[in-house]
Amino acid sequence: MRIAAALLTMTLLGVAAAGCDSTPPHTALNYTEDAKRAYDKAMVEFKAHNWIDAQAQLKEVKRKYGYSKYARLAELRYADADFEQEKYGESIREYKEFVRAHRSDADDVAYARSRIAEATYREVPESFILSSAEERDQAAAVDAYKELRSYLADYPNAAEAAHVHALLETIVGRLIDHELYVARFYLGRDNYEAAAARVRYALRTYVSASPDSSHHSTDIPPEVGAKALLLLGETYLKMKKWADARDAFESIVTGYQTSPTAAQAQGYLDHMRAQGV
Repeated sequence: MRIAAALLTMTLLGVAAAGCDSTPPHTALNYTEDAKRAYDKAMVEFKAHNWIDAQAQLKEVKRKYGYSKYARLAELRYADADFEQEKYGESIREYKEFVRAHRSDADDVAYARSRIAEATYREVPESFILSSAEERDQAAAVDAYKELRSYLADYPNAAEAAHVHALLETIVGRLIDHELYVARFYLGRDNYEAAAARVRYALRTYVSASPDSSHHSTDIPPEVGAKALLLLGETYLKMKKWADARDAFESIVTGYQTSPTAAQAQGYLDHMRAQGV
C-alpha cells in the first residue's frame, strides 16, 4: 500500500514538473507581438534622444525579428538616429542600404530617399561661397542639387516633397550666388567674356532659361534668376553688345514683373533707348 502511494506521489510530482517546464508554443502572433514590444521599448529611448541605447535596442530588433515589419522600421529609425546626431555620412549610407534592401516598400523607400536628399544637403559647408577669388570644389553642393532634383522627379506628390522643394530652392540660390560672385570677380578685372560665361552657365544649368526667354525654373526664387539676368545685361553693356544686353533686360521685364529688379532692368532699357543703342 505504501509503495503504491509513493508511486502515485512521484507520478503527480512528475506531471507538475513537466507543467512548470513547458513553454507556450512559438506562434506567428507571439513573434509579432514580441517584435512590437521590443521596437516600442527602443522607441522610448529614441524619443528621449538616448541615441546609444536606442540604436543598441533597434539593432537587436533587427537581429531577433528579421522577418517582421518591425525589423524594417528599426533599420529606418537607426538611420534616423544618426541623422538626428548630425552623422549625415553614416545616415546616408544606412538609408541607401535600406533602399537597396526594401525596394518593394514604396512609402518607406520614399521616406528614405527624402532623408538621403536632406542629409546630402546638410553636408554642404556653409562656407562654400568664398570670400576670396579662389574657387572651391563645389562637389557637395552639386551632389545635394542632384539628390534633391532626383527625389522631386520621382516623388513629386510625396508628403516630404514640399520640404525637399524648399531645400532645393535654397541650394540653387546658393549655387547661383557662387557663380555670380565669380562673375563679379572677373568683371572687376575687366575679363568680360569670362564673367558673361559664368552667368550664362548659371542660367543654363540652374535657371533653365536662356537670356532671351521669359520662362524660368520653379526650382528657384524669382529674384535669383532676375539678379543673374541683370548682371548678364550689365556685362553685355560693358562689352558693347547692345542687342544681347537688351535681350537680358527684356527677359527680366517680361519674366519677372514682380521682382524689384524689373524696375532696374526697365531703367537700363529706357537709357539704351535714349542713347539710340
